[in-house]
Amino acid sequence: MAELERLPATTDGGECIFCAIATGRAPAAFVHEDDDFVAVADLRPVTTGHLLVLPRAHHADLASLPAETGGRLFAVAHTLAAALRRTDLPCEGINLYLADGKAAGQEIPHVHLHVIPRHADDGFVMNADWRVRSREELAEVAAKVKAAL
Repeated sequence: MAELERLPATTDGGECIFCAIATGRAPAAFVHEDDDFVAVADLRPVTTGHLLVLPRAHHADLASLPAETGGRLFAVAHTLAAALRRTDLPCEGINLYLADGKAAGQEIPHVHLHVIPRHADDGFVMNADWRVRSREELAEVAAKVKAAL
């Protein structure tokens, strides 16, 4: 089996690879372009039709992404999800996935949203500890988040 090809985080010149893609200085298969966003076919798709939505402006993480831009990011993904369902690609459902930070699996420090078409037996799984938590534990977590708002 071939070694997993990693997309470099920067170009040979040190530019963010997603900034280079968004401005046309790096190759990509574009499916959407507007003043603020581009969407491209993922170089390492989880499933056929896996897309990435990229803000043209560089934002390394969610903390630096304006809320309005985040809302529009999801609006573009919503439009793309509907388009995927209208294609002949296998698409019985959609996952939207955003990894924020290295611990969350973010490999390229430029906010991006994955639009992943899903179908039965596509092989994509998310393994996690899905145990039901106690109401007390949930209340404690909720209180901590509320206090930070």
